[in-house]
Amino acid sequence: MKKIHFAVMYFLMLSVAAYAQNKHSKVTRYPTYHGLVMAGYQGWFRAEGDGTKSAFSHYFASESRCGIDAWPDVSEYTNTYATPFKLADGSPAKLFSSHDKSTVDLHFKWMQQYGVDGVFMQRFMGYTKSAGGRRETGVVVKNALEAASKYNRAIAIMYDLSGLNATGEDCSAIIADWKYLVDSLKVTNQPGNKTYLNNNGKPVVAIWGLGFPDRPYNIRNIGILKLIDFLKHDPVYGGCAVMLGVPTFWRDLNADCLNDPFLHEVIKQADIVLPWTVQRFSPLLHNDVDRYRDLMIGDMQWCKANHLEYAPCVYPGFSWHNLSTYEFPDDVKPVASIPRQGGRFYWQQISTALQAGASMLYVAMFDEVNEGTAIFKVTDKPPVSNTAKFIDMDGKPSDHYLWLTGEAAKMLRNEKPLSYTMPVRAN
Repeated sequence: MKKIHFAVMYFLMLSVAAYAQNKHSKVTRYPTYHGLVMAGYQGWFRAEGDGTKSAFSHYFASESRCGIDAWPDVSEYTNTYATPFKLADGSPAKLFSSHDKSTVDLHFKWMQQYGVDGVFMQRFMGYTKSAGGRRETGVVVKNALEAASKYNRAIAIMYDLSGLNATGEDCSAIIADWKYLVDSLKVTNQPGNKTYLNNNGKPVVAIWGLGFPDRPYNIRNIGILKLIDFLKHDPVYGGCAVMLGVPTFWRDLNADCLNDPFLHEVIKQADIVLPWTVQRFSPLLHNDVDRYRDLMIGDMQWCKANHLEYAPCVYPGFSWHNLSTYEFPDDVKPVASIPRQGGRFYWQQISTALQAGASMLYVAMFDEVNEGTAIFKVTDKPPVSNTAKFIDMDGKPSDHYLWLTGEAAKMLRNEKPLSYTMPVRAN
């Protein structure tokens, strides 16, 4: 009996010691994802003269090599940077840099102003492979943490497996990067107001890019189960809730998804499922939103049966013309291939997801101007060019999608009745 008591006491001592070592804050303004509208935040846009040497500045190097389809409204930015583009009146068209602290501050200020609950900061695999890459991209995360605390916005990390090679690489670099973020940037225990997104009392960490057939890596040999186990169970850096970004048709393992049942094994080890629905539905197809609704209902049933939570993805529209002209010249995409329709398509997805019973939403994306999915302020008067083409705002104000996202958050939390038609803004 004494041996049994000693064993129990020893186990409890180990448990207490492990808990005491955990570096995540036990307090946060956002203890649950339920009732929140979160957006993805790329934070990768650079400009000549911003003090970085990032390759992303080449997106604006010339009219023939433009990498964005939506031109930001830069009228409120403290610092802007010159580009080779001209506006209709002949004046130079300028852009922001995500590396600039004032840029990130303004973005989080908008989130608070319009009621966007927060963002998932994207961390691409390439960022995690070297200490230099971590530090340079860590500047954006550091600035975002400060701004999230200042404006009381939720913030979380999303790892994108893009950049993971097929030459035997695994996810171990993410483990090292997560330790860096926790130790050096205090990502889950930021100074000031604690706003790191939790779910069921656990910091949320997302991993995006599992099950897509166009990826060079094999999900069976990249150490994904080891990574999930680390994030969930490591006594110092673990205790996290894991969200997985998977293809739209992950449940049936077909269409845009690998036909590999191992994906389901991986998903069952996680906590939240995020299907990537960008480009999978369009307002140009008859009753396509009904197909979106039926898919979500089936997904939610599967998740409930397997004790998982579900975050539907919504997006305002899609355009990938400019980058495709030189990256994929044999498959150039049309401008606004999935049109925004002045917000109607975005609102159809939002209202359909809420009607289907969604308790949380993921918006793709906050600042993604490369693919024309950005919900932040985009101008209706982009540069004039003979080669590069840009989407417009269908005559809507530049903050239209920020405002719609705030309305969605209110309806998600039942602060306003759900409207199946796009809300009309009071003048």
